[in-house]
Amino acid sequence: MHIAQNVIDLVHVLGVAEPKVAILSAVETINSKIPSTLDAAALCKMADRGQITGGILDGPLAFDNAISEAAAKTKKIKSPVAGKADVLLVPDLEAGNMLAKQLQYLAGADAAGIVLGARVPIVLTSRADTVRTRLASIAVMKLIAHYRRTVAKNPV
Repeated sequence: MHIAQNVIDLVHVLGVAEPKVAILSAVETINSKIPSTLDAAALCKMADRGQITGGILDGPLAFDNAISEAAAKTKKIKSPVAGKADVLLVPDLEAGNMLAKQLQYLAGADAAGIVLGARVPIVLTSRADTVRTRLASIAVMKLIAHYRRTVAKNPV
């Protein structure tokens, strides 16, 4: 819940008024044998009840459904998030690390390593990160620090 709220708050700082958050799992249906599908359902219900605010959450969604409108349409998924996700929320640290590295190394994506939810700005990069990634990390954290000082009453 806190990770979802922190990333929504971050995306607000980056200029997206109502981010679409895809909560990822291996499948797009709730299955009691796959814990990440239950977690996704719980997060969505929390958003419905106002425990997570500022974004549109949907899940569980498989990766293809989260990023491809065609895949979502083929699987008959009706969702304001499917195929239009601003945020990909992963089930755990391992999945997140693998996804981030794949996006960087296979798709040429830029990255920024930051820690959200702390009292002070924390930039956390990999030993293998490029200078560009390190600079992006610092730049994003600078935006957050500026937002905290000048706009927000609650920290991101």
